[in-house]
Amino acid sequence: QVQLVESGGGLVQPGGSLRLSCAASGIFFSPYTMHWYRQAPGKQREFIASITKNRITNYQNSVKGRFTISRDNAKNTVYLQMNKLKPEDTAVYYCNGRYDTDNYWGQGTQVTVSS
Repeated sequence: QVQLVESGGGLVQPGGSLRLSCAASGIFFSPYTMHWYRQAPGKQREFIASITKNRITNYQNSVKGRFTISRDNAKNTVYLQMNKLKPEDTAVYYCNGRYDTDNYWGQGTQVTVSS
């Protein structure tokens, strides 16, 4: 059974930081390209960042320079370090893993940026 389990969300003040984690099980993790998406209330789910098996990264423009995606293949985990958070970063953050025809999603973790 494949599972992607996100953690690390919460309430943070503007300008603060959070690190999200996504632990994968039931897959051979290292070949997967891993992604982070987010969905704010009333909006479509949007791409945030991705990291390939070769650790090539890609970011949505609005988070470049503030967010960093990384992976630890030994722990089957992908991370999203989020710095300088803004109220508009408030959303449910989802982890996604893709390889060949496989496409798996986590259940999401809430991030709320508010004073």
